[in-house]
Amino acid sequence: MTDVTQKIERIRPQRFHEIGGLEDWRVLGEGACAYFRTGSFAAGAALVRAISELPGVGSGHPDVDLRHEGVTVRLITIADFYGLSDRDAELARRISEVARTLGIPADPSAVQSVQVTVDALAGAEVVAFWRALLGYEDRANSPEDLIDPHRRGAAFYFQQIDAPRPQRNRVHVDVWVPYDQAEARIAAAIAAGGRLVSDAYAPSHWVLADPEGNEACVGVAGWIDPGPRDR
Repeated sequence: MTDVTQKIERIRPQRFHEIGGLEDWRVLGEGACAYFRTGSFAAGAALVRAISELPGVGSGHPDVDLRHEGVTVRLITIADFYGLSDRDAELARRISEVARTLGIPADPSAVQSVQVTVDALAGAEVVAFWRALLGYEDRANSPEDLIDPHRRGAAFYFQQIDAPRPQRNRVHVDVWVPYDQAEARIAAAIAAGGRLVSDAYAPSHWVLADPEGNEACVGVAGWIDPGPRDR
């Protein structure tokens, strides 16, 4: 049997957004996502059915979440890497074409991805605890990432530290938003009583804090390449 993973070409988030026909999609921490506003469960089911009949769909690819208001589609390749590939770009283009044929509009501003990050001194032991507690599984080839096997709950990422950090919380939330929504989301959080802790890595990453000092991060992927983890 042919090893299809050898034919997959990895592409970075910026490259994905440069490809024509992908205007409905935004790259987040968990791959490329699109949200289609269907307005009814029946219309959403029709879109999902049409997606299922596209060439290249199968083996758990893509992830589709059907709700009454709309359909969220996520594309990500799990091969010898965990990220985006040329097949994701092609399938995204075909999905958008199907949605347009059905008269279903996309809303790129409606997608986001939430991740819980844990600072850990004893990484392996901490990961084992959370894996058992949550019923999660390891992300492909990564001993520091846990994901919900049903792709519903937030992913967990374990950040190795060498010494305690008493001045900050050891567990925080990362919110991945579309690159063109980050400034508005940050402004809304600050207007709601938060504060900006650091923008040292802007425009790909900001650290915020709530009124009591609990930190959270806002991240984007797309025009700025955040590195080999696509974070």
